[in-house]
Amino acid sequence: MDNAAPDTRTRILRAALDLFAEKGYQRTSLREIAERLRLTKAAILYHFPSKEHLVIDLVEPLLSDLERLLDAAEHQPPERARWVVVEGWIDVILAHRRSLGMLFHDISMFSHGPTFARLLRIAMRANELVAGPDAGRRDQVRAVQAIAMCSDPVLFFTDVPDEVLRADMLDGPRRLFADSTPTATGAPPGPAGTGPDGTAGPDGTAGVGGPGGVGRVPVGDGAGRRGGPRRTGRPRAMSPEQVTSARRMYADGTHSVDAIATHLGVSRATVYRHLPAAE
Repeated sequence: MDNAAPDTRTRILRAALDLFAEKGYQRTSLREIAERLRLTKAAILYHFPSKEHLVIDLVEPLLSDLERLLDAAEHQPPERARWVVVEGWIDVILAHRRSLGMLFHDISMFSHGPTFARLLRIAMRANELVAGPDAGRRDQVRAVQAIAMCSDPVLFFTDVPDEVLRADMLDGPRRLFADSTPTATGAPPGPAGTGPDGTAGPDGTAGVGGPGGVGRVPVGDGAGRRGGPRRTGRPRAMSPEQVTSARRMYADGTHSVDAIATHLGVSRATVYRHLPAAE
């Protein structure tokens, strides 16, 4: 029994995550999870006393990884710590994209529990490390904005590959902190869309983290698009990925058309054109 328990527990967690992603936490029952695994409900309850315990265990790896990241950053000089947090936060968030999406859509279940309080403590620690010691209000505001830049895009660009989205997500904090602050590896970041020395690679890629970092990743204005000047103002068309994200957000009922337009950087009219049901 003991030897089989870890495997069964893992299978339950995977099935729960799949169903939560498909149907949402509220609309998924323990019985459905059991039926998917050909187990009894009692077998699920043996490992998890309630459905909420399933969610807590699903987000535990995300929270633990973020805490380890912040512990490591605290041992760095302040300016370097900022980029250890920024780059590491993006990597952790991308590694836990599915559980983060589940947490976002069902955040109300944590609003008064210890898991939510822990998540707030993690966010506050990250904000303090990014802002730096003796930070004024403006620096503190920029730190909060930077952490949001390192989290929110994974919820709205679900079809963009990790390596492409990572480069785009790093672009925001680099613009926000457009100075000579060193990256996690010690090299100063160049302007957005460039390598640490301020130049793009010959293949249209930019270095991330400088020499000895994670290597070169594609840069551009979205998945699969490189080079060329960026348009000013709000574009009148959306990419297929943006259309998919817009329709998903609208169908979920979590965002208004105005909110979708803001998140995707397009006009309300553009969103309406791609949401026949919204008419």
